[in-house]
Amino acid sequence: MPENESWEYTLYIPNDLRAVTVSRRTLRLILTMHGLIRFVDVAELLGAELVSNAVRHTKGPAALRVRWLAGVLRIGAWDADPAPPEPPVPFERSADAEEGRGLALVRACSDVWGWQPLARDGNRGKCVWCELTSAA
Repeated sequence: MPENESWEYTLYIPNDLRAVTVSRRTLRLILTMHGLIRFVDVAELLGAELVSNAVRHTKGPAALRVRWLAGVLRIGAWDADPAPPEPPVPFERSADAEEGRGLALVRACSDVWGWQPLARDGNRGKCVWCELTSAA
């Protein structure tokens, strides 16, 4: 599939920490199959952080969303908690912390990130996402 074609995948995952590994491997496979290997390492790291947050901090189902559109890779994690994510602390201040580095890492390694309220299958929730336009 040429790089200028757009596509989107959604992987629905249970609230289980094993879903982080499944999501990482799925993301690697998707990007490899679409010839976007240059994004794999950073995308895998960011996707794992987003899915990990969705699974650790909520009690309901979750989903990994991956989209390629107009040269932009968007990775998002949906969860069933409509509350906004905690704002990331500056990455330099979070370096020694045991927890709370996830969104700081996402902010540091992506071109842009954000979140939005998003309902799925009758569940209110949110999607936390980031975008890559180059292999940062």
